[in-house]
Amino acid sequence: MKLSIVIVNYNVCSFLEQCLRSVQRSQGVDYRRDMEVWVVDNASVDDSVAMVKSRFPWVRCIENRDNVGFAKANNQAIARAAGDYVLLLNPDTVLEENTLAACLAFMDAHPEAGGLGVRMLDGNGRFLPESKRGLPTPETAFYKMTGLARLFPHSKRFARYYMGHLSEFKTWEVDVLSGAFMLMPKRVLEEVGYLDETFFMYGEDIDLSYRITQGGYKNYYLADTRIIHYKGESTKKGSLNYVRVFYKAMEIFVAKHFKGTLGGLFAFLLKGAIWLRASVSVGKRLLRRAFLPLWDLLWSYALLVGLSYGWGRLAFGHWHYYGDVYRHYILWVYAAILVAGGLLAGAYRNPIRFRRTMAGYGLGLALLFGFFALAGPQWQFSRFLLVAGSAACALTAWGWRYVWQWCLPDWCVLGHGRRRKYLLAGRPEETEPARRWLMAKGVSEQQIGRMVWPMTERQLCDRIRIDRVSEVVFCSQDVPFSDMVRWMEACRSAGAEYSGFSETGGKVAGQKI
Repeated sequence: MKLSIVIVNYNVCSFLEQCLRSVQRSQGVDYRRDMEVWVVDNASVDDSVAMVKSRFPWVRCIENRDNVGFAKANNQAIARAAGDYVLLLNPDTVLEENTLAACLAFMDAHPEAGGLGVRMLDGNGRFLPESKRGLPTPETAFYKMTGLARLFPHSKRFARYYMGHLSEFKTWEVDVLSGAFMLMPKRVLEEVGYLDETFFMYGEDIDLSYRITQGGYKNYYLADTRIIHYKGESTKKGSLNYVRVFYKAMEIFVAKHFKGTLGGLFAFLLKGAIWLRASVSVGKRLLRRAFLPLWDLLWSYALLVGLSYGWGRLAFGHWHYYGDVYRHYILWVYAAILVAGGLLAGAYRNPIRFRRTMAGYGLGLALLFGFFALAGPQWQFSRFLLVAGSAACALTAWGWRYVWQWCLPDWCVLGHGRRRKYLLAGRPEETEPARRWLMAKGVSEQQIGRMVWPMTERQLCDRIRIDRVSEVVFCSQDVPFSDMVRWMEACRSAGAEYSGFSETGGKVAGQKI
C-alpha cells in the first residue's frame, strides 16, 4: 500500500466530513486501492464516528474513550499503518485534487526527503506562514516571542521562525513542518521514532521535524499544491493560554535537545520572552476594554467644559461665569458619573448597540440628578447644563463610535452596523438547504445571495465587492476543491471569508452566527 493517512478528530464533525470528502476525490491516488485512512477520535460527543461510519465506510476508526492528546492519538494509528508513506492530516483541512499525487511523486523523486509539507491557506485565502518554519533556536524563538518576527516579516534573521525570507511560491528545503499536513516515509518514522507524547500542543511537529533532520534526512516545503487549513478552532495566538502552551512546548523541546550552557541560556531567554509577551497581552487586553470608557470620560468632560463656557456667555454674559472650580473639578465628577451609567447599562459590551448607549447616558443623567439633589450647594450648579450636557455627550458619543469602528474594528463593533451578507455558491438544489439553515439561524432573506456554477475567479471577486459579501459558502459537491482553493486565493483581497456547507452540520467554517 502506498499511503496511510492519519486524522485525529475531536468534536469537529463537519470539518472532518469535508476533509474526508476532499481525500476521497483525490486524483492519481485511489482511496480504495492505494491508500488507507485512519480517523482516531478522542472521545468526541458530536457524532463524528457515526458520521464517518455511515458516509465513509472505507475509513478505519479508532475510538478512544478519553481525549488522549494529539501525539498519542496519532501514534495509535501510525503503529498500525501499512502504507509506505504516512500523512498526518488535520481534520480542518481541505486538499486539492492533485495534492496527494503531487506530494507522493515528489517524495518518490527525493529519497533523501524525510518529511514534506505544502502551501497552506487559511479560511480567507491568505497564506499561512507556518507552512514553512525554521528551527526554534534560542535566537529564533526569542525573536518570535518578542514580536520582532512580526515587525520584520521578510528578514532572514528576525523572521527565521517562519522563514519569511523564502518565497511562498517556490519549493524549499526547510527545518520544521506543520503537523496539519506532514507526509513522511514510514521507514523514516520507524528509524527516528514517532511523535513524542510528552508534548501537549505546538511542539510535536517541531520535535519530529528536528529528529528527522538529525537522522540525516531533509524536510521540504512543496509550493506546487495547496490546501485549506481553516484554523481558528484552537487557542487564539494573542491569548495568555497560547503564550503559556507555546512556552511549555518550547521548554520541553529545550530540555530534550539543548543541553548544558546553551540549554540554560535558551530557558532564560524564553522566560524573559514569556513575561514580555504576557505583559503585552495583558496590557493590550486592558487597553482594549478601557479605551472606550476612557475616551468617553475625556470627551464628555471636554464637551461639558465647552457648554459651560457657551451657556455662561449666552445666559449671563460672561464666559467664565461658572468659575475654575466648576470646570476643573466638578465637571470631572459629572463626566465620570455619565460613564458609570454607561458601564452599569452595558453600553461598552461588544457589539455596541444604540439602545444600550442611550440607556447608559440616561442612567448617567438620573445618577447625576440624584447626586445633584444629595450633594451640598458647592456641587449644585445649572440643571440645564446637566440635561443639555448629557444629551450632547450621548449623541456625540454615538458619532465617535462610528469613528472608532472604522479606526479600531476589533475594539469597537457596532451592533447595528452593516449586516453580514452571505453568498451561496452552487446549483439551486444545493444552495436551498444552506438558505434554509441560515434563515433558521435568524439570517434574513435580504442577507443571502446565490451564485450558480459555472463561474470564473473574476466573476466571484466582482460579486463579492459589488454586493459587499461577508462570507462565501460553497454548497456544491461536484466542483473541484482545487477550483475553490484557487478562487479563495485569487479573491482574498476582496475581504470575504469562506466556508463549506454540510447538511449534517451546517456551515463547516467561517464566522459563527
